[in-house]
Amino acid sequence: DVQLVESGGGSVQAGGSLRLSCGASGYPYFDRCMGYFRQAPGKERKGVAFIDYYGDTVTANSVKDRFTISKDSAENILSLQMNSLKPEDTAIYYCAGARLPHCSQSQDDYNYWGRGTQVTVS
Repeated sequence: DVQLVESGGGSVQAGGSLRLSCGASGYPYFDRCMGYFRQAPGKERKGVAFIDYYGDTVTANSVKDRFTISKDSAENILSLQMNSLKPEDTAIYYCAGARLPHCSQSQDDYNYWGRGTQVTVS
């Protein structure tokens, strides 16, 4: 079975840092597009950061220069380093994978999802 399992969420004060990890097991498309989405209370789920087959990354304007996405293909781990966190970053963060080599920011293009991890910034 395919499993994407997020970890690393928690509570932090504004200005702090967290590192999210997503372990992918039984997932044959890890070398293709992987990304993180987030959903704040009462809001739609939105794309945060993506990394494609070529290692090229895209980050949302709201987190640019603060969040960095990376992946370890040997260990099948996707990471999101989050620095200078703000209260508006509070959300459930989801790891997602697509079978496409290039990344789309539309969640409709992602076939596999983790269950999410809560990030709370106060």
